[in-house]
Amino acid sequence: MVGESTGTFMLGKEIDLLMRERSHLLKVAGAAAQFVALMESRALPESVATEAELLAESVNDLPEDTLRDALAAITRAR
Repeated sequence: MVGESTGTFMLGKEIDLLMRERSHLLKVAGAAAQFVALMESRALPESVATEAELLAESVNDLPEDTLRDALAAITRAR
């Protein structure tokens, strides 16, 4: 019984940690999505064009519900 309680406690802590990490990652993804939406790719220096394209592709590859959550995360953060 004690082992199960300890295991349940540890699992709960791990879930809490993962949820906090998800929250942080959603804010990063939301900020990236906002940046991609507002950036003028033609105005970017060539030295960052490849990275900007990679960022845009990564944002575009997000599932729609994740992108919606990410944008909501930065809206709440403001």
